[in-house]
Amino acid sequence: MTESSFKPISGLYVITDTQLMNSQNIIKKVEQALKGGAKIVQFRDKVNDQLTKIELASQLKSLCQSYQAWFIINDDIQLAKQVNADGVHIGKDDDDITLARQELGKDAIIGVSCYNDLARAKAMQTLGADYVAFGRFFASKTKPNAPQADLSTLTLAKKQLNIPIVAIGGININNANSLIKAGADSVAVIQGIFAHKEIENQSRAIQNLF
Repeated sequence: MTESSFKPISGLYVITDTQLMNSQNIIKKVEQALKGGAKIVQFRDKVNDQLTKIELASQLKSLCQSYQAWFIINDDIQLAKQVNADGVHIGKDDDDITLARQELGKDAIIGVSCYNDLARAKAMQTLGADYVAFGRFFASKTKPNAPQADLSTLTLAKKQLNIPIVAIGGININNANSLIKAGADSVAVIQGIFAHKEIENQSRAIQNLF
């Protein structure tokens, strides 16, 4: 996708998970999600060595380009820089947003985890975040101890923020619509897509909610 200062984040946002995929099948599984209409792919890998991450991320970047989807790296600014990803997603304990912007440039997409904290989201918007993510909203196998977020936070955020809002945490075809109705521009899904046998069909079903 061509980089520009216009960076819409909307629709289905899928996140890779080393418990649900490995270096042999990650490309195939992500492509199935993209065929189903996923608009954003985040590469999240806390397991493999850096060389493997670079190799996989490079392949995923090319794949996302061919489907005109954004490619985001989870919490590794240098990896994002090395593979020329579209951006990076940073959490509470990751490299800060100012450093990310310095390293990746003005056109990079920088997303920030805000849990259930609207004040943090406002602060991140002021610092130049391109989107904020709230969650978890439902029980999550990926992050079972993540703080609980409320639907009312999405509704307030939609009224008070000017940047896109992503919802995350235990999202699947059965509950995604409630988040979209509450104000989410995008829903980030892991288990609800990649733990499913029919990845492409599940992706299409969720993307069709937008």
